[in-house]
Amino acid sequence: MNILVTGGKGQLGCSLQKISSEYSSHTFVFTDMPEADITDMECMTRLIGKYNVDIIVNCAAYTAVDKAENDEDIARKINRDGVKVLADMAKKYDVKLVHISTDYVFSGEHYHPLHEDQVTEPVGVYGKTKLEGEREIEKSGCNAAIIRTAWLYSEFGNNFLKTMLRLGKERDSLNVVYDQVGTPTYATDLAYAIMKVVESGINGLEVYHFSNEGAVSWYDFAKEIFAEAGIDVHVSAIESYLYPMPAKRPAYSVLSKDKIKTIGVSVPYWKDSMKKCLNILLEEKI
Repeated sequence: MNILVTGGKGQLGCSLQKISSEYSSHTFVFTDMPEADITDMECMTRLIGKYNVDIIVNCAAYTAVDKAENDEDIARKINRDGVKVLADMAKKYDVKLVHISTDYVFSGEHYHPLHEDQVTEPVGVYGKTKLEGEREIEKSGCNAAIIRTAWLYSEFGNNFLKTMLRLGKERDSLNVVYDQVGTPTYATDLAYAIMKVVESGINGLEVYHFSNEGAVSWYDFAKEIFAEAGIDVHVSAIESYLYPMPAKRPAYSVLSKDKIKTIGVSVPYWKDSMKKCLNILLEEKI
Protein backbone atom coordinates (compact mmCIF):
# COMPACT_ATOMS: atom_id res chain seq x y z
CA MET A 1 0.00 0.00 0.00
CA ASN A 2 1.02 3.61 -0.55
CA ILE A 3 0.76 5.31 2.85
CA LEU A 4 0.74 9.11 3.15
CA VAL A 5 1.65 10.34 6.65
CA THR A 6 0.68 13.92 7.50
CA GLY A 7 2.39 15.65 10.40
CA GLY A 8 5.49 13.68 9.50
CA LYS A 9 7.86 15.92 11.47
CA GLY A 10 6.01 15.52 14.77
CA GLN A 11 6.97 12.94 17.36
CA LEU A 12 4.46 10.35 16.13
CA GLY A 13 5.33 10.99 12.49
CA CYS A 14 9.03 10.59 13.30
CA SER A 15 8.26 7.39 15.21
CA LEU A 16 6.40 5.98 12.22
CA GLN A 17 9.33 6.88 10.03
CA LYS A 18 11.67 5.10 12.47
CA ILE A 19 9.80 1.79 12.10
CA SER A 20 8.81 2.15 8.43
CA SER A 21 11.77 0.06 7.20
CA GLU A 22 10.19 -2.93 8.97
CA TYR A 23 7.23 -2.68 6.57
CA SER A 24 9.08 -2.94 3.27
CA SER A 25 6.00 -4.15 1.38
CA HIS A 26 4.49 -0.68 1.79
CA THR A 27 5.62 2.67 0.38
CA PHE A 28 5.59 5.54 2.89
CA VAL A 29 5.45 9.24 2.08
CA PHE A 30 6.12 11.49 5.09
CA THR A 31 4.82 15.01 4.68
CA ASP A 32 4.42 18.12 6.80
CA MET A 33 3.82 21.82 6.50
CA PRO A 34 4.16 23.70 4.24
CA GLU A 35 4.18 21.07 1.50
CA ALA A 36 1.19 19.24 2.98
CA ASP A 37 -1.46 21.60 4.37
CA ILE A 38 -4.35 19.40 5.49
CA THR A 39 -6.69 22.42 5.45
CA ASP A 40 -6.04 22.95 1.72
CA MET A 41 -8.22 20.67 -0.41
CA GLU A 42 -6.30 21.34 -3.62
CA CYS A 43 -3.00 20.61 -1.92
CA MET A 44 -4.23 17.29 -0.50
CA THR A 45 -5.86 16.31 -3.80
CA ARG A 46 -2.51 16.81 -5.57
CA LEU A 47 -0.66 14.69 -3.02
CA ILE A 48 -3.21 11.87 -3.20
CA GLY A 49 -2.90 11.80 -6.97
CA LYS A 50 0.88 12.24 -7.10
CA TYR A 51 1.57 9.32 -4.79
CA ASN A 52 -1.42 7.15 -5.73
CA VAL A 53 -2.31 7.06 -2.04
CA ASP A 54 -4.15 4.07 -0.54
CA ILE A 55 -4.08 5.16 3.10
CA ILE A 56 -3.69 8.49 4.87
CA VAL A 57 -2.35 8.40 8.42
CA ASN A 58 -3.14 11.79 9.91
CA CYS A 59 -0.70 12.75 12.64
CA ALA A 60 -1.15 16.47 11.98
CA ALA A 61 -2.90 18.40 14.74
CA TYR A 62 -2.95 21.57 16.78
CA THR A 63 -1.79 20.16 20.12
CA ALA A 64 -0.85 23.27 22.14
CA VAL A 65 -3.51 22.62 24.79
CA ASP A 66 -3.09 25.88 26.70
CA LYS A 67 -2.58 28.14 23.68
CA ALA A 68 -5.76 26.72 22.15
CA GLU A 69 -7.84 28.47 24.81
CA ASN A 70 -6.95 31.82 23.19
CA ASP A 71 -6.29 30.44 19.71
CA GLU A 72 -9.60 28.70 19.09
CA ASP A 73 -9.97 29.63 15.43
CA ILE A 74 -6.58 28.20 14.47
CA ALA A 75 -7.08 25.09 16.59
CA ARG A 76 -10.47 24.49 14.94
CA LYS A 77 -9.08 25.11 11.47
CA ILE A 78 -6.54 22.32 11.91
CA ASN A 79 -8.34 19.90 14.23
CA ARG A 80 -11.77 20.11 12.61
CA ASP A 81 -11.58 21.73 9.18
CA GLY A 82 -8.35 19.98 8.18
CA VAL A 83 -9.76 16.63 9.24
CA LYS A 84 -12.91 17.34 7.23
CA VAL A 85 -10.75 17.90 4.14
CA LEU A 86 -8.97 14.59 4.66
CA ALA A 87 -12.20 12.71 5.33
CA ASP A 88 -13.91 14.18 2.27
CA MET A 89 -10.87 13.37 0.10
CA ALA A 90 -10.80 9.83 1.51
CA LYS A 91 -14.46 9.36 0.64
CA LYS A 92 -14.12 10.87 -2.83
CA TYR A 93 -11.02 8.91 -3.87
CA ASP A 94 -11.73 5.69 -1.95
CA VAL A 95 -8.73 6.16 0.34
CA LYS A 96 -8.61 4.72 3.85
CA LEU A 97 -7.99 7.15 6.71
CA VAL A 98 -6.31 6.60 10.07
CA HIS A 99 -6.80 9.61 12.33
CA ILE A 100 -5.10 10.19 15.69
CA SER A 101 -7.30 11.68 18.39
CA THR A 102 -7.02 12.22 22.12
CA ASP A 103 -8.19 11.42 25.64
CA TYR A 104 -9.15 15.12 25.89
CA VAL A 105 -12.47 14.30 24.21
CA PHE A 106 -13.48 13.04 27.67
CA SER A 107 -14.15 15.07 30.81
CA GLY A 108 -11.75 13.07 32.96
CA GLU A 109 -14.35 12.76 35.69
CA HIS A 110 -15.14 9.05 35.25
CA TYR A 111 -12.77 6.95 37.32
CA HIS A 112 -12.67 3.72 35.37
CA PRO A 113 -10.84 2.77 32.15
CA LEU A 114 -12.44 4.67 29.29
CA HIS A 115 -13.99 2.59 26.50
CA GLU A 116 -14.58 3.73 22.95
CA ASP A 117 -18.34 4.15 23.48
CA GLN A 118 -17.91 6.26 26.61
CA VAL A 119 -19.85 9.55 26.43
CA THR A 120 -17.55 12.32 25.17
CA GLU A 121 -17.50 15.50 27.26
CA PRO A 122 -14.52 17.69 26.38
CA VAL A 123 -13.91 20.58 28.79
CA GLY A 124 -11.43 22.65 26.79
CA VAL A 125 -10.93 24.04 23.29
CA TYR A 126 -8.34 21.42 22.31
CA GLY A 127 -10.62 18.51 23.24
CA LYS A 128 -13.67 20.15 21.67
CA THR A 129 -11.93 20.75 18.34
CA LYS A 130 -10.51 17.22 18.28
CA LEU A 131 -13.99 15.81 18.90
CA GLU A 132 -15.36 17.99 16.11
CA GLY A 133 -12.74 16.43 13.83
CA GLU A 134 -13.91 12.96 14.80
CA ARG A 135 -17.48 13.93 13.94
CA GLU A 136 -16.44 15.23 10.54
CA ILE A 137 -14.97 11.80 9.78
CA GLU A 138 -18.21 10.14 10.86
CA LYS A 139 -20.29 12.50 8.70
CA SER A 140 -18.13 11.94 5.62
CA GLY A 141 -18.89 8.22 5.42
CA CYS A 142 -15.29 7.39 4.54
CA ASN A 143 -13.54 4.19 5.62
CA ALA A 144 -11.62 5.28 8.69
CA ALA A 145 -10.07 4.26 11.98
CA ILE A 146 -9.89 6.84 14.76
CA ILE A 147 -7.25 6.04 17.38
CA ARG A 148 -7.44 8.00 20.63
CA THR A 149 -4.25 8.17 22.66
CA ALA A 150 -2.88 9.99 25.70
CA TRP A 151 0.28 11.30 27.38
CA LEU A 152 2.44 10.81 24.29
CA TYR A 153 6.22 10.97 24.56
CA SER A 154 9.19 9.87 22.48
CA GLU A 155 12.81 10.61 21.74
CA PHE A 156 11.58 13.21 19.21
CA GLY A 157 10.22 16.73 19.72
CA ASN A 158 9.08 18.17 23.04
CA ASN A 159 7.34 16.06 25.67
CA PHE A 160 7.11 15.46 29.42
CA LEU A 161 9.88 12.89 29.63
CA LYS A 162 12.41 15.10 27.85
CA THR A 163 11.32 18.13 29.88
CA MET A 164 11.86 16.22 33.13
CA LEU A 165 15.32 15.12 32.02
CA ARG A 166 16.24 18.74 31.30
CA LEU A 167 14.75 20.20 34.48
CA GLY A 168 16.22 17.43 36.61
CA LYS A 169 19.69 18.50 35.53
CA GLU A 170 18.97 22.20 36.02
CA ARG A 171 17.20 22.20 39.40
CA ASP A 172 17.52 20.69 42.86
CA SER A 173 13.76 20.33 43.37
CA LEU A 174 10.55 20.20 41.32
CA ASN A 175 6.81 20.29 41.97
CA VAL A 176 4.70 17.86 39.92
CA VAL A 177 0.95 17.28 40.14
CA TYR A 178 -0.23 13.99 41.58
CA ASP A 179 -4.01 14.31 41.09
CA GLN A 180 -4.01 13.71 37.33
CA VAL A 181 -3.86 10.01 36.46
CA GLY A 182 -3.37 8.42 33.06
CA THR A 183 -0.94 6.26 31.12
CA PRO A 184 2.25 7.48 29.44
CA THR A 185 2.31 6.33 25.81
CA TYR A 186 5.54 5.70 23.94
CA ALA A 187 5.04 6.98 20.39
CA THR A 188 6.91 3.99 18.93
CA ASP A 189 4.38 1.63 20.52
CA LEU A 190 1.56 3.74 19.07
CA ALA A 191 3.26 3.62 15.65
CA TYR A 192 3.25 -0.18 15.74
CA ALA A 193 -0.41 -0.14 16.78
CA ILE A 194 -1.23 2.12 13.82
CA MET A 195 0.43 -0.29 11.41
CA LYS A 196 -1.49 -3.20 12.93
CA VAL A 197 -4.74 -1.30 12.35
CA VAL A 198 -3.66 -0.51 8.78
CA GLU A 199 -2.82 -4.11 7.98
CA SER A 200 -5.92 -5.54 9.66
CA GLY A 201 -8.09 -3.70 7.12
CA ILE A 202 -10.26 -0.61 7.50
CA ASN A 203 -13.89 -0.89 6.48
CA GLY A 204 -16.53 1.52 7.72
CA LEU A 205 -15.70 3.54 10.83
CA GLU A 206 -13.92 2.09 13.85
CA VAL A 207 -12.79 3.90 16.99
CA TYR A 208 -9.91 2.46 19.02
CA HIS A 209 -8.10 3.45 22.19
CA PHE A 210 -4.37 2.97 22.59
CA SER A 211 -1.97 3.91 25.34
CA ASN A 212 0.55 1.81 27.17
CA GLU A 213 -0.62 -0.53 29.92
CA GLY A 214 -1.07 0.54 33.54
CA ALA A 215 -1.91 3.82 35.28
CA VAL A 216 0.22 6.46 36.98
CA SER A 217 0.16 10.12 38.05
CA TRP A 218 2.43 12.76 36.54
CA TYR A 219 4.26 12.85 39.90
CA ASP A 220 4.92 9.10 39.85
CA PHE A 221 5.93 9.27 36.18
CA ALA A 222 8.48 11.97 36.99
CA LYS A 223 9.84 9.98 39.95
CA GLU A 224 10.35 6.93 37.73
CA ILE A 225 12.11 8.99 35.06
CA PHE A 226 14.60 10.36 37.57
CA ALA A 227 15.14 7.00 39.27
CA GLU A 228 15.83 5.25 35.96
CA ALA A 229 18.05 8.06 34.66
CA GLY A 230 20.00 8.28 37.92
CA ILE A 231 19.16 11.96 38.43
CA ASP A 232 19.14 13.16 42.05
CA VAL A 233 16.36 15.73 42.34
CA HIS A 234 13.73 16.22 45.03
CA VAL A 235 10.19 15.93 43.64
CA SER A 236 7.22 17.27 45.62
CA ALA A 237 3.67 16.11 44.90
CA ILE A 238 1.20 18.98 44.53
CA GLU A 239 -2.46 19.34 43.61
CA SER A 240 -3.40 20.80 40.24
CA TYR A 241 -4.86 23.99 41.70
CA LEU A 242 -1.37 24.92 42.91
CA TYR A 243 -0.12 24.81 39.32
CA PRO A 244 -2.85 26.68 37.41
CA MET A 245 -2.92 26.32 33.64
CA PRO A 246 -5.17 28.05 31.05
CA ALA A 247 -6.73 24.71 29.99
CA LYS A 248 -8.25 22.24 32.41
CA ARG A 249 -6.64 18.78 32.33
CA PRO A 250 -8.58 15.52 32.67
CA ALA A 251 -8.18 14.21 36.22
CA TYR A 252 -8.45 10.62 34.98
CA SER A 253 -7.74 9.50 31.44
CA VAL A 254 -6.78 5.83 31.57
CA LEU A 255 -7.90 4.30 28.28
CA SER A 256 -9.23 0.76 27.92
CA LYS A 257 -7.29 -1.19 25.30
CA ASP A 258 -9.66 -4.18 25.22
CA LYS A 259 -10.96 -3.43 21.73
CA ILE A 260 -7.65 -2.80 19.98
CA LYS A 261 -6.22 -5.99 21.51
CA THR A 262 -8.86 -7.99 19.59
CA ILE A 263 -7.06 -7.22 16.32
CA GLY A 264 -3.74 -8.44 17.72
CA VAL A 265 -2.22 -5.17 18.94
CA SER A 266 0.41 -5.66 21.63
CA VAL A 267 0.22 -3.23 24.56
CA PRO A 268 3.49 -2.96 26.50
CA TYR A 269 3.60 -1.84 30.15
CA TRP A 270 4.31 1.89 30.44
CA LYS A 271 7.41 1.50 32.59
CA ASP A 272 9.05 -0.97 30.18
CA SER A 273 8.51 1.40 27.26
CA MET A 274 9.71 4.40 29.26
CA LYS A 275 12.99 2.56 29.92
CA LYS A 276 13.42 1.86 26.18
CA CYS A 277 12.92 5.50 25.26
CA LEU A 278 15.09 6.69 28.13
CA ASN A 279 17.95 4.41 27.11
CA ILE A 280 17.84 5.86 23.59
CA LEU A 281 17.90 9.42 24.93
CA LEU A 282 20.70 8.72 27.40
CA GLU A 283 22.78 7.03 24.69
CA GLU A 284 22.26 10.08 22.50
CA LYS A 285 23.07 12.31 25.53
CA ILE A 286 19.88 14.29 25.01
